[in-house]
Amino acid sequence: MSGGARISLDEVRHVARLARIALSEDEVVRLQRELDPVLDYVAALSAVDVDGVPPTMHVHDMPAELRADAVEPMLDRDVALAQAPSPEDGAFAVPKVLEVGG
Repeated sequence: MSGGARISLDEVRHVARLARIALSEDEVVRLQRELDPVLDYVAALSAVDVDGVPPTMHVHDMPAELRADAVEPMLDRDVALAQAPSPEDGAFAVPKVLEVGG
């Protein structure tokens, strides 16, 4: 990593490639600078001792506002697919997402 940065320029480029975002070299450098404080904050949070703290702990005592489970009629398949750009065989068609040479 260059200059004590938590994320290298190559890592920024790699994440951008995974997200299919084209970045100029100036943008790569700028994003490295912007991501470093975020990663510093995550590291600080990781250092906090949370032993014995329930995973659902809130600052304020908040009851869970959940509705009761109820069985309801399903949406008709033709209605659900009516807005799909290109349904296939009665289902939503989505592009394949593959990482090649990862």
